[in-house]
Amino acid sequence: MVAHWAELLTAGTLPREAAARFGDKEALTFKGQRYSFRQLADAVDAAAKGFLALGIEPGEKVAIWLTNCPEWVVAMFALARIGAVHVPINTRFRTTDVEYILRQSDATTLLTQDVSGPIDYLAMARDLMETGGVGLSSAQPDGPDPSGGNRQRRLPELKRLVVKTDNPGALTLAHAEAVTWKALLAGGEAVGEDVPRRRAGAVRREDTLFIMYTSGTTGFPKGVMRNHSIVPSLLDRYRRLQTTERDVFINYLPLFHIFGYVDGPLGSMLNGYRQVLTDTFDADEVLDLVEREGGTLLDGFDAHLRALVEAQQARPRNLGTLRTGIMAMGMAGTAALGYRARKALAPYRYLSAYGITEVGACVTLSYQDSTEEQACETSGYPVEGFEIRVIDPANDQDQPTGVPGEIVVRTPFVMQGYYKKPEETARALDPDGWFHTGDMGLLRPDGYLRFIGRYKDMLKVGGENVDPVEVEGYLAIHPGVREVAVVGCPDAKLSEVPVAFVVARPNVSLTADELIASCRGRIASFKIPREVHFVDELPMTSSGKVQKAKLREAAVRQDGATAPPEGGEGQGEGAHRTRNTRA
Repeated sequence: MVAHWAELLTAGTLPREAAARFGDKEALTFKGQRYSFRQLADAVDAAAKGFLALGIEPGEKVAIWLTNCPEWVVAMFALARIGAVHVPINTRFRTTDVEYILRQSDATTLLTQDVSGPIDYLAMARDLMETGGVGLSSAQPDGPDPSGGNRQRRLPELKRLVVKTDNPGALTLAHAEAVTWKALLAGGEAVGEDVPRRRAGAVRREDTLFIMYTSGTTGFPKGVMRNHSIVPSLLDRYRRLQTTERDVFINYLPLFHIFGYVDGPLGSMLNGYRQVLTDTFDADEVLDLVEREGGTLLDGFDAHLRALVEAQQARPRNLGTLRTGIMAMGMAGTAALGYRARKALAPYRYLSAYGITEVGACVTLSYQDSTEEQACETSGYPVEGFEIRVIDPANDQDQPTGVPGEIVVRTPFVMQGYYKKPEETARALDPDGWFHTGDMGLLRPDGYLRFIGRYKDMLKVGGENVDPVEVEGYLAIHPGVREVAVVGCPDAKLSEVPVAFVVARPNVSLTADELIASCRGRIASFKIPREVHFVDELPMTSSGKVQKAKLREAAVRQDGATAPPEGGEGQGEGAHRTRNTRA
């Protein structure tokens, strides 16, 4: 169990503290590579010196666009150690998404890889750094460029590229310094051992640790600034999990998500347990790792849990070591899955949870001794240090017990704000310190929270936030589109998927395949609509707003739920349908 010593630490000091506490005990396993806590701390120090040699200053933004790997873990702690700010980027994002984040975050350096499966990250990075990419206009800093044309260099602040590759000859860039990860480490050998130690000592808990981008209610993703106080915010989380250094955490969750970030690298350093890291999620691989590595902890979303249950039923493994973990559950549609999982994955007993990046990976969490009903049908009990209310958003008054309303949260561990978005920060965080989540839920008589859904139209696609306004913006760029609306449709595998309703321009021949093709390579595959419904007009209110509830009903009537697409990084674009629908 985590002791109080952790409450005063900053993230960059954790590896050395863990090395002192756990020494040669194994800390990280990845595809046959194994690191002890001491080895991992040494690797962090070496990378910290490399970043210092590269010229990274305190507060400088360094973007990390890597699939899960040891270098990701090392880089996050190394940057934290020298007072820099890391900016995790979703590896399923493509040029338009990434360009926006790099520019909006003021990133000076990009850490990426050459390729992962069929995805050529280096080619995309080269395009971004030499031309600035395609799709964003200086006149519209938070929106798509209707011209969609090539332009001059659009990311003048981005001056360094660090690439995990064995082919250094591929790194030539006209406008930036480009080095391999190995060269970065070699460059740091001339830096004195005491330099990163002094930089670490100057870092304060209130300094920004990372900027993690998450989709908001409108427009492009917002950069959530979190400081080093995230470390003590996790203590009650681990108490409820009853973690010890004997635990083994199977971490398939992406490190660019708050979920995988806190229970993977941070949890391992704080608790001394071993993190078994995978680069992608594959249910069979995860269960095989549980059996082979003695996995005891497992986190995820309902889509992961469903896949794990099905994989275990198809080919049973010995899961006798699997103890507990956290699943983001509690919606009415997940209860049956929860009960099913407790049987199929026994002795596994997950803790149900609700959380968001802005206030914490877990705002509520059930207990080891919570009843089966509480674990399967609620989203847990408030975590220590978090106050929760359910209010009527029309008047900010508390709703009676059992009555749905908006979930609002107050905690000393709340985000610092949305980076360079003071107005949006002020709308979300009121003067009394309550963060307005935009989520709907209710508090039960037993104090447990039940998460119901979103007041806003935000979609949750396999655990990924998708802003329909953002997707609509991309589709609207197409010259054949007159009007477009995107809604969520239930899906058996991913909870929901995006579905587009399109009004084509007169006398234009437009197909779903053409629209889908215009998105590929520019936005993440999970954002791309799975179906396109062509309609004569969109249903409107008297005030001119699209009636998305009617569109969702129409999508369901037309069997909008689809199977998960194949390809890409396990969730590519796949097949799409064209329909003519009367909404």
